[in-house]
Amino acid sequence: LDWWHADRYCEQHFAQLLFEPQDGEQDSFSKLLQSHHIRGSVWLKEREDVLHKPKRRRDHTVPALVFRDKTDTKYVKVLSDFPALPAVTACAHLQWDTRTQEIATIFSYAVPAFINEFQLRGSVDEEGFVRFALIVHGHHSPYLPVFRADGQWHHFCVTWQQENGTWAIYADGKRRAAASGLCAVGPSAPQAIYGQGTFIIGQDQDSLGGTFRAKESFSGNITDLHIWQKVLSTEQIEKVRSCWVVEQDLVFEWSSNALEVESSVQAVTAQLLCPGPVEECRVLEVGSSGFSYASCLQTLPFICCYRKDAYWQLQRAQLESSHSLFSRVNTLAARTVIPDSVFTSDVQNMNLSVALDAFAFLATVLREGETSVLEPSDLLAVLQLLKQVSDLEVQEEDDLEMLEQLGQYFMEVTELILEEQNIGTWSSVSQVIRGPMAVVELCDTMVSLLVPLLTADRTKVTIQHKNIGLPRVMVKNMWFGYGSLQRCLSGGSAVSQDVAVSDAGQKYVSTTVGTAVISSTVLRDYQEISTSVRYRLRHRVQNEIPSMPCLSVEVDGNFHVFSLVLLHVSPDAGGMWSTAGCSVVTSLQNFTACFCNHSTNFAILLQVYEMQQRTTKEEFTLQTLTFIGCGVSFCALIVTFILFLVVRVPKSERTTVHKNLIFALAAGEALLMFSELAKSNQVLCFVVTAFLHLFFMAAFSWMLIEGLLLWSKVVAVNMSEDRRMKFYYMTGWGLPVLIVGVTLATSFNKYVADTRCWLNTQTNVIWAFVGPVLFVLAVNTFVLLRVVMVTVASARRRSKMLTPNSSLERQIWIQIWAMAKPVLVLVPVLGLTWVCGVLVHLSIIWAYVFIVLNSLQ
Repeated sequence: LDWWHADRYCEQHFAQLLFEPQDGEQDSFSKLLQSHHIRGSVWLKEREDVLHKPKRRRDHTVPALVFRDKTDTKYVKVLSDFPALPAVTACAHLQWDTRTQEIATIFSYAVPAFINEFQLRGSVDEEGFVRFALIVHGHHSPYLPVFRADGQWHHFCVTWQQENGTWAIYADGKRRAAASGLCAVGPSAPQAIYGQGTFIIGQDQDSLGGTFRAKESFSGNITDLHIWQKVLSTEQIEKVRSCWVVEQDLVFEWSSNALEVESSVQAVTAQLLCPGPVEECRVLEVGSSGFSYASCLQTLPFICCYRKDAYWQLQRAQLESSHSLFSRVNTLAARTVIPDSVFTSDVQNMNLSVALDAFAFLATVLREGETSVLEPSDLLAVLQLLKQVSDLEVQEEDDLEMLEQLGQYFMEVTELILEEQNIGTWSSVSQVIRGPMAVVELCDTMVSLLVPLLTADRTKVTIQHKNIGLPRVMVKNMWFGYGSLQRCLSGGSAVSQDVAVSDAGQKYVSTTVGTAVISSTVLRDYQEISTSVRYRLRHRVQNEIPSMPCLSVEVDGNFHVFSLVLLHVSPDAGGMWSTAGCSVVTSLQNFTACFCNHSTNFAILLQVYEMQQRTTKEEFTLQTLTFIGCGVSFCALIVTFILFLVVRVPKSERTTVHKNLIFALAAGEALLMFSELAKSNQVLCFVVTAFLHLFFMAAFSWMLIEGLLLWSKVVAVNMSEDRRMKFYYMTGWGLPVLIVGVTLATSFNKYVADTRCWLNTQTNVIWAFVGPVLFVLAVNTFVLLRVVMVTVASARRRSKMLTPNSSLERQIWIQIWAMAKPVLVLVPVLGLTWVCGVLVHLSIIWAYVFIVLNSLQ
């Protein structure tokens, strides 16, 4: 077979094409092959696996422009804003009018400062060759032959860069001319092509966008013009010639919507035959023990290699087989649809008709025995047939109704082998097929065959069978429901290190697939391209609530769960879970929404932990403590505030900051007590939540100012009192108003939690409170440490001066009290009691400590 079919044949038989022997193995290996009368060249698979399947020669349908005869009226204007081009590549397909031999302008680009800024001209010489000349900044390259004027479509590219004025002309994939010095003003100051110019196809501009002359106009057909602001490599130019678009640095992409076409220019649809690159594949020369290369399309002998464990598992499955499925399918079909052995099956010329018949009989037999368990040999035989059909090459003349029917049968057979009773069978062939993700891969390949079903009139194809669905093709989306696929993946798949999270203080229970598995692929011109994907998956178990990875969140129920996503899964590798390139967008009770920067297979993986469920008594105790503590604090704060006013405490920075902190804390705690009553009214609850957010943010802002004020007493700050107070008010009230306003503006619909009048902890809204709080706590902790250091140093100096002869124990006690006093006084003032909130999820005891400390703050 040729290399591609040989490689495919080995994969269909659960093997791999012979790998290149390691150093020192060639002689012994060559002798082994000769002993089996194998001579000449044998196909090899390179260990680096650099080969890729060549693009098939296929029709590429594009809008084309027809310029009949040379006139001064026909033109097409490109509707695109061009940037300055220090380098440029322009490529197109061209059909030259053989009736004319005069100079013709294929395109011209003009700017106000220079009319002949960038231009391509051509003419036909006496020998019948089309010659091209490139013009940049008015500087002219020589006319050089590029292709024959034979009336056929030819592909060309021209490149230029300002560095040394290097230019090149390519035609039909080969470089025909190249040189340097084209408009290089000097080695130190070459000029880029100016931006914001006018690009005209088919005419030479003698003034900006006009003044055309018939004798210099273009006659012929042109299509597929693309322009890049860089010099494409030879490989990229070959890619463009093969009907691919290089997206990077593309400044103009061919589209009829981006062209202003003069009425006498005819716009038609052209069909181009895109060439496939010629690739060479590695071969082993058996007689000489050497290596060489041969065209991949040659037919040469090949050898399939098995891993030993896979080989023995295949042998065991064959020996223990009852061949009941084989015989029933073959009897029903009156021919050999499934061979007796996966080793001895011949190379089959599988076409659409043969495949459809085979699957019709196979689906019938599997349907009849739907409740019975498949034998390992049966499962392997079905997988082999699935592989063969997924590798089918659909021909243009094939019946599309038959193709759609084949897709229906393919999904049905896939569903039947994924039934739950076959989990044990999948395990018994785990060395040959590492898990049911192989089926996902096969379905993904099969879906690509269905692209011809899509037309302008039919933009959607739906294939559905129980737990497996294909809702759409072109953007290929597939989903796999809850069956043996989920259970096998949950039980056996590995978890990559970047997602193997743990939660201190909670017991890990299990990892389970919590949603359907979906597969997403985007096709462009029959080729897969990677793209970002945003998807939402409904959770399988309602009482398992996924949260953001590595964030501990209190939930109602018995489980604490982390949501993860499924990385692209290789069937040979058996599957690996990972969050690479993916992030959680929204995670609520019933579903999780994620964003990934690549298209692949996805699911939500739930890691379940036991969580101590609070009893009704504990909840009541916590609520009662909160109410009592906040009530006591509220009364104490009001009394203190009145004392500040009545006793006429002298006005100072410290009293002003204290008053604002008292007011913010009192308002926040009053609202907190009232919030339980507001839960029943949605609008009132929203308003209470917003003001709770505002006043607690203000309280923390004034706690921060308390810290800054302390710092100004400890470390000299060169700022007047008036300027400091303005800064304090902006920080204490302006910043909270700004944070709450921005949060409401960006997250209005997901601002409030479902069960209480507080911020939604299931979304990122909670960070509008937690983030600033963590910052304040960090700053104030630093301030406290600095104050303690200064106080202890001061106490040590005072002790030495006042009681120089005191004992060591006495001095130590004085220093301990000097350290403890500011800590006891300043910890609540600076809000550092809130640090206990980090420990709440570990135990109910910490919840009691947190509520007592902060309600009595």
